[in-house]
This record gives sequence, structure tokens and C-alpha cells, in this order.
Amino acid sequence: MPTTKKTLMFLSSFFTSLGSFIVICSILGTQAWITSTIAVRDSASNGSIFITYGLFRGESSQELSHGLAEPNKIFAVLGILNNSSQKTLHLVTILFLVLSLLTSLLSSGFTFYNSISNPYQTFLGPMGVYTWNGLSASFVFVTMILFVANTQSNLLSEELFHMLYPTTTNKGTTHSYRYSFWLILLVILLNIVTVTIIIFYQKARYQRKQEQRKPMDYAPRDGILF
Repeated sequence: MPTTKKTLMFLSSFFTSLGSFIVICSILGTQAWITSTIAVRDSASNGSIFITYGLFRGESSQELSHGLAEPNKIFAVLGILNNSSQKTLHLVTILFLVLSLLTSLLSSGFTFYNSISNPYQTFLGPMGVYTWNGLSASFVFVTMILFVANTQSNLLSEELFHMLYPTTTNKGTTHSYRYSFWLILLVILLNIVTVTIIIFYQKARYQRKQEQRKPMDYAPRDGILF
């Protein structure tokens, strides 16, 4: 059976890993990743179109100074994109986030298992926790980079705009990243905290083993008899 200290430290890591898993679930489920403001101006209308979307669904609305605004549109991101580079990169973004979700789940399982037992296999111990958290942080960071690249360089918002409003002319686009996107940083932070807790546990365990091997080196000097 593990010691009380080991149980407490690995349970703490379990809760941070579980927190990372829950945050990724919320990132997948919420749609406030980005709001793109697109200026429009033609003979029939003048104003702005706001497109807010996440990985799966989105909503667009119009604010026009003149002209008749269309009702708000709710759309499926992958559903309205053609077989284009934007759709491909968006699918890869989703894939990396799902991989981060799975590795966070594995980290939760490993940390909980270590809190109730002493595994014989090296990989089932701290090494496995390091591996899964490192992969989770890497996958979610790649997700962040891919999404930014798809919106900034690959013009994902503009492609959605052309699909939603094919007869309207785009006069300029600005982007504002929303809370679902910035929650990715929280996932990375939780991965770092999980690893840090295990590092502290291993350092304390190593020091305790050293004390048991060389008790005289760690004993008080006034307690040593010459």
C-alpha cells in the first residue's frame, strides 16, 4: 500500500488531471472560440457582420447602418465548408484536441492508480504521468497554433462569410479570440501543475531513501558520539 504522503500527492495530481479533462470537454462543447467582425459595404447595405463560432457550430449576425438586415444564422462549421484547405485544417485541429482529451483521461487514470497502489511497472508510475501530461500539453498547444493559423493565414472566417453571405462584399476583417480559445492556456497550466506535484513527490522520496541509507550524514551533529 502507498504511504499517506504518496496518496495525498497523487490524489492532488489526479484532481488537476481531471480538471484538465473537464476543461477540454468544455472547450469542445462551447462555441465561443472567436468572433470575426467583417465590414461590408455595397449599394444595398453598409455595416458589419459578426461571426462567432467554435469547432462545431457558430452564429452570425448583422448590424447595418442602412439596408435590411437578415435574421441571425446558426450554422455547422464543417457543414458549410467545402472540401477546402480550411476544412482540412479545421479537422486536424479537432483531432489534436481530442488527442489531448484522451491523454488527460489517461493521466487521470494513472495518477488515481498510483494513489491507491504501488505499481511494479516503471511506466505505470511517475514516468507514465510525465508522458501523458507532456503529450496532453503538446497536443493542446498544437491545437491553439493550428486554429490561429487557420483563421489568420488560411482565412477561415472569410470562407465562412462567403458561404453565409455569397452576395455581400467583404471590406475588411478583424478577429477577437474568446474565452473558449483562452481556456487552452488553463489546460497547459493544469498539466504543468500535475507534473510539478509528482516531481516534488519524487524528490522527497529520493531524499528519504538517502536518509535511510546514510543516517549518520543526516543526523544532528550534537547527537553523534566520537
